[in-house]
Amino acid sequence: MQMMTRNVLLDMDQEEEDDEEDGDIGDVPASGRPFLTPASVLPSMLVLENLDQTILSNCGSLEEQQDFQVPEFEEFNGKADSLYFNDGQRRIDFVLVYEDESRKETNKKGTNEKQRRKRQAYESNLICKGLELEATRSVVDNKLVFVKVHAPWEVLCTYAEIMHIKLPLKPNDLKTRSSAFSHLNWFTKILSVDENIIKPEQEFFTAPFEKNRMNDFYIVDKDAFFNPATRSRIVYFILSRVKYQVVNNVSKFGINRLVSSGIYKAAFPLHDCKFGQPSEDPSCPNERYLLYREWAHPRSIYKKQPLDLIRKYYGEKIGIYFAWLGYYTQMLLLAAVVGVACFLYGYFSQENCTWSKEVCNPDIGGNIIMCPQCDKLCPFWRLNITCESSKKLCIFDSFGTLVFAVFMGIWVTLFLEFWKRRQAELEYEWDTVEFQQEEQARPEYEAQCTHTVINEITQEEERIPFTACGKCIRMTLCASAVFFWILLIIASVIGIIVYRLSVFIVFSTTLPKSIDETDPIQKYLTPQMATSITASIISFIIIMILNTFYEKVAIMITNFELPRTQTDYENSLTMKMFLFQFVNYYSSCFYIAFFKGKFVGYPGDPVYWLGKYRNEECDPGGCLLELTTQLTIIMGGKAIWNNIQEVLLPWIMNLIGRYRRVSGSENIRPRWEQDYHLQPMGKLGLFYEYLEMIIQFGFVTLFVASFPLAPLLALVNNILEVRVDGWKLTTQYRRMVPEKAKDIGAWQPIMQGIAVLAVVTNAMIIAFTSDMIPRLVYYWSFSVPPYGDHTHHTMEGYINNTLSIFNVSDFKDISKADSDSGLGNYTTCRYRDFRNPPGHPQEYKHNIYYWHVVAAKLAFVIVMEHIIYSVKFVISYTIPDVSKSTESKIKREKYLTQKLLHENHMTKNMGIMIQKVAEVVDNNRRPKSE
Repeated sequence: MQMMTRNVLLDMDQEEEDDEEDGDIGDVPASGRPFLTPASVLPSMLVLENLDQTILSNCGSLEEQQDFQVPEFEEFNGKADSLYFNDGQRRIDFVLVYEDESRKETNKKGTNEKQRRKRQAYESNLICKGLELEATRSVVDNKLVFVKVHAPWEVLCTYAEIMHIKLPLKPNDLKTRSSAFSHLNWFTKILSVDENIIKPEQEFFTAPFEKNRMNDFYIVDKDAFFNPATRSRIVYFILSRVKYQVVNNVSKFGINRLVSSGIYKAAFPLHDCKFGQPSEDPSCPNERYLLYREWAHPRSIYKKQPLDLIRKYYGEKIGIYFAWLGYYTQMLLLAAVVGVACFLYGYFSQENCTWSKEVCNPDIGGNIIMCPQCDKLCPFWRLNITCESSKKLCIFDSFGTLVFAVFMGIWVTLFLEFWKRRQAELEYEWDTVEFQQEEQARPEYEAQCTHTVINEITQEEERIPFTACGKCIRMTLCASAVFFWILLIIASVIGIIVYRLSVFIVFSTTLPKSIDETDPIQKYLTPQMATSITASIISFIIIMILNTFYEKVAIMITNFELPRTQTDYENSLTMKMFLFQFVNYYSSCFYIAFFKGKFVGYPGDPVYWLGKYRNEECDPGGCLLELTTQLTIIMGGKAIWNNIQEVLLPWIMNLIGRYRRVSGSENIRPRWEQDYHLQPMGKLGLFYEYLEMIIQFGFVTLFVASFPLAPLLALVNNILEVRVDGWKLTTQYRRMVPEKAKDIGAWQPIMQGIAVLAVVTNAMIIAFTSDMIPRLVYYWSFSVPPYGDHTHHTMEGYINNTLSIFNVSDFKDISKADSDSGLGNYTTCRYRDFRNPPGHPQEYKHNIYYWHVVAAKLAFVIVMEHIIYSVKFVISYTIPDVSKSTESKIKREKYLTQKLLHENHMTKNMGIMIQKVAEVVDNNRRPKSE
């Protein structure tokens, strides 16, 4: 290794750090911080502390070290597909990229020199930790330097023990139970990936690695014992915890801070080959090529996902996401079929929709004059202008909707329960059953551990970032910030409501008051419909804009909260982001479903919003169609926008980057340089993919009673989403650092909460948003004596019976509209409510029909909720979270693993004892020397 004198780094102790690049994260007193700060003392901690002391004794601290150890520079050997150092023996486990300060075109020499010293100190300490580095300049841009990192066998073994990584003990010889659908193998074979192309992974009994039991593990080839994903994970663990500077007795460390501050341009593991063609290196497994060909390519859209290969290449965290997304998509198939059936039932039965025929009938709906829906400016209008919207409403507001709402309440429970079983199977197959023992504290958490407390269990000292009082203050501040931003979202929703109230007046004055059969647009574009469509579009635009702010705010709040582990961090961020998005996406839908048209008063005494704007009213058929329109625009717009972000933006960015790099010479670029010019995945990984799907899950379940086609749209979107996400990961993004995960984290309880809430929302949509309950009450009670005039139960006369009468002379001056409306002479108008007519002893008070409807609505909600919740409880109790076969496999493997380790340990001890006995016997037989 080249050495250089380190006479300037000592000055860094006296430098005043006035730049913001390091911040507080990664800072901790060097004299007081252990390498890791656990919640409880683990055996691996002793190993890690001893290791740290050994390294310090060999290399010295930053203050004691007199020389930097820097990587040797090597020229690119021309092997574009090589994954090894120039010697062809040492595998590249990670790549660090920086811009050579001596060749930067900048005048900030002081800043460049400081960055160079930090980087050199960091790389020197990497070498002291046992990693091997090799630097190579870019073949396209000579300012860029690629530092290739290799972890030798000894380092891998040491940190595998520290990280509690499970590794193979012996091949798994447990027989797998044959499937109940084995007779359909010919069909499943068509949908499955060819095993000759992607060979099934060999199963092993595994156990947490221990160096003193190395002989117990299944080590056939040291180079293959740690697969590339595991090697990258170990190296990243080291990179995240190595120091690079000491200032005023405070250590600064971690590759994340170095990348965010610009000292390094990037840090990433390598893809193993090009996605479009296999590698020329015969030792390359070509897993990226196989994933693209058999998974991400559009021609493989009908095939099952190769989950084991996805997990092997990208890690369990990404594998579990695609397993969940695939399972969710499969379950949506059933919901989509039932939803389409209910939609078709409504479509073909709309010809029998009596109340819609009455609206469209010129002799009934054409003669009904409706009261103005705003003050002064809004005119009187004829009911039959809502003819087309009433026809559409018959499709969605039918008996099939009720059946589908009940079905979806049961479907969501089946999905969640069966997913738990599938997740338990994956935990067993992917060795994540006891993953919680492996997870280490985040470097950002460790950096803040300055307080010493006594662990109640071990009675030993441990470090924490803040006291109980400090934690309480932080949690209070975080909760206050979350509450403030939720109020800000609600304020934006109020703004949309004010827009709806204002623009409705404009449409009411400009759009026609009666229907004209010669104008096709007039048949569909009513003031209510025009207001609903424009408000939905504006609401969607505001939602997309606010999302960008909420993301940054949620990350800032979570960083301030300082969770201990990466899982805790993601779960905390998940809850905040979902809470923001829930209010952001669903608030307008909740307003239409449960508030619009519910508190409007009557024409003689209307209710005003903010004391100025008269509350909105629903169409004579209710607000269900408007809710359907809102859901369609938001769901469709969201799907289109997300695909633009996920597909077009990375593709365009990479395309622009390729054109910029064209310099007239066609240089062969090495693997690391090709990957560097791909797009970075981002710190949160698949967080936004989960969030997108959970928001969709909410639309599919919470408001499905108003839109039975929602599962079909979600199904089509998800079939494409699986392949788009796969294509994006394999072709447009750098390889992510593989991470372990045993489940989908906080998204599971979120889905369970949505499932519980969905029962209530769908019951209330049917009861309070649709007109199903009023129609049933009329059919069974008010169409026949003593309240009706018909001799049999019928829907005839429903419209006339459910529209109350108002005397035009009873309008207040503030509400009185222009009497010259062109609709003829009239003294009364109609409005949507159940009130007594003028001249009645209780004029304009709610009539008996109203109280029957209210009682029926409340009874319906209570009965429907109790029935569905009872069925959900029975299903949850009947279906165990872990199947008996999986539970038996877990217990069996644990037993055999313990037995194997015990037998090997006993055999080893017996061998030592026999050897000692033999030595004693030999000593006794040997003649004594004089």
